[in-house]
Amino acid sequence: MSTLITNIGELTTNDPEVSGTALVLEGDRVVWVGSAKEAPPVDESVDVEGRAVLPGWVDSHTHLVFAGDRTAEFGARMAGKPYTAGGIAVTVGATRAASDAELAAVIKRHVAEAVSQGTTYVETKTGYGLSVADELRSAKLAAEHADEATFLGAHLVPAGTNADDYVDLVRGEMLDAVAPHVRWADVFCETGAFDEDQSRAVLTAAAAKGLGLRVHGNQLGEGPGVRLAVEVDAASVDHCTYLSAKDIDLLASSDTVATLLPACDLSTRQPLPDARGLLDAGATVALASNCNPGSSYTSSMAFCVTTAVLQMRMSVEEAVRAATVGGARALRRDDVGVLRPGARADVHVLDAPSTTHLAYRPGVPLTHAVWRAGTRVR
Repeated sequence: MSTLITNIGELTTNDPEVSGTALVLEGDRVVWVGSAKEAPPVDESVDVEGRAVLPGWVDSHTHLVFAGDRTAEFGARMAGKPYTAGGIAVTVGATRAASDAELAAVIKRHVAEAVSQGTTYVETKTGYGLSVADELRSAKLAAEHADEATFLGAHLVPAGTNADDYVDLVRGEMLDAVAPHVRWADVFCETGAFDEDQSRAVLTAAAAKGLGLRVHGNQLGEGPGVRLAVEVDAASVDHCTYLSAKDIDLLASSDTVATLLPACDLSTRQPLPDARGLLDAGATVALASNCNPGSSYTSSMAFCVTTAVLQMRMSVEEAVRAATVGGARALRRDDVGVLRPGARADVHVLDAPSTTHLAYRPGVPLTHAVWRAGTRVR
């Protein structure tokens, strides 16, 4: 089945060599982009009546394998209690107690919620199991229900467990169990979680297993996360809330993407990252939702884009790029986050004439239609 999407008011392709007012999808791929007058024969045509078309959002950082609720923690934080990594333990207990079917239902519900808002490619992590059996089932569920699966056994040291002993478990038996089911390994390199040496040990073991690397870093203060991520050639270092000038320079001179999670910073009442400084230095920036039950319970990439424009001094074009091709680069993919021949047919149609309306009309739901891997899902 081939589909012509035509009468596009503004087309964002994220490829400077590709432009037009129409595109053709066939199977799960984009096969043509150009002027509607030159379009090849197709099976069906969809007139979007002057609306803006862009690649689907690429959400490169979520935590969807969870159970339970942390509303009380959020309320306490809004009343002035500071955010710490320790709240993760609440979700660990609920996740361990949940059945596979219950966890699968949570993932599917949140992915569907994200897709309805234009997100067409989703990464998600383990990290609320923290035992070999629970991390293994989390990895299997993440791989089954999301586009990319990441092992985050090094999310928090379980209560009553020696940190170094737990690191040995993560980089040994736990990694052996989950590695066949995931593409990535991640570590929370932060005060209250894992220090630099512990984080490096986990990442080194994961790399030896052939997994790509990611790092949670510099969320609660300046620390070793960015430096470590660049050292091990991690695809992405996520949060980047507190960056030194040296951190920015390291990111700008590396292939490691700075993934910013503004919804999390708002929810935890942290300062917003220095997106402008990163971009001006030449670093690659991604935006992601960090959807999780504790520190960022949103699946709205549009909200992240709006926040980046209105409060982080990013232009609309920069924010949209960060939420599409930036997320793709954080996952080291070149077939999503773009609309060009050969790319995955992930298309987001706005009920607006341009992407500027994402920030111009903050909070207004603007998703009109979505194709995910060539299938219209909205």
